[in-house]
Amino acid sequence: MPGETSAGGRDSPAFTTRGLTKVYGEGPAAVHALRGVDLEIPRGEMVVLLGPSGSGKSTLLNIIGGLDRPTAGTALFQGQDLTAMTDAHLTRYRRDHVGFVFQFYNLMPSLTAHENVELVTEIARDPMEPDEALALVGLHARADHFPAELSGGEQQRVAIARAVAKRPTVLFCDEPTGALDSTTGRAVLGVLRDVNETLGATVLIVTHAAATAGLADQVVHFADGRIRAVETNATKLSPDDIAW
Repeated sequence: MPGETSAGGRDSPAFTTRGLTKVYGEGPAAVHALRGVDLEIPRGEMVVLLGPSGSGKSTLLNIIGGLDRPTAGTALFQGQDLTAMTDAHLTRYRRDHVGFVFQFYNLMPSLTAHENVELVTEIARDPMEPDEALALVGLHARADHFPAELSGGEQQRVAIARAVAKRPTVLFCDEPTGALDSTTGRAVLGVLRDVNETLGATVLIVTHAAATAGLADQVVHFADGRIRAVETNATKLSPDDIAW
């Protein structure tokens, strides 16, 4: 029934979209962010949505992440229709199933790393302990440090720990390495790979950096609001093997 977010059949995709369309504005000034996108994202995989700025990839992420609604078309999460859900049910879906990681870390500057992660664990159904989540991203020893005392890469890893502490079904990452240098960026991608493999979460990474595609199980190429190609990597690269 609309609004329920229990899993569908175990073999159903994590996400299915059909004819997904998003238009901002009206008339000659209208912006067509998505133009009838059909896509299936398998469960438990790492998927890279690749394309230039304005190609529609972040808009897709926002819709299947329950942050925005399409103008037309449908988006299913494990067989449940996100587009038919009420705002209250979308809020429950985000709380129970979705973790978000953005380009800029959005940490609370007055809270330690431990306290930033703890914020999420207080509202999650079955959370990790904050120290467990920080250990997963290699920052157990930095738990009592404030964001200003952490490097950019460390702050991003705290943001990942915060997102995964609720044990999300899916982890959405929008340009997670966009503000990082190559060494730090590779380290963050390694953490995302570990989250995918350790927790079994479906991980979606939105990026314009083509090199990131080598990490993925599947690469979805976006341009002008459409999917231009979908590729499957027979062999995935290690973050250390990525050309930056």
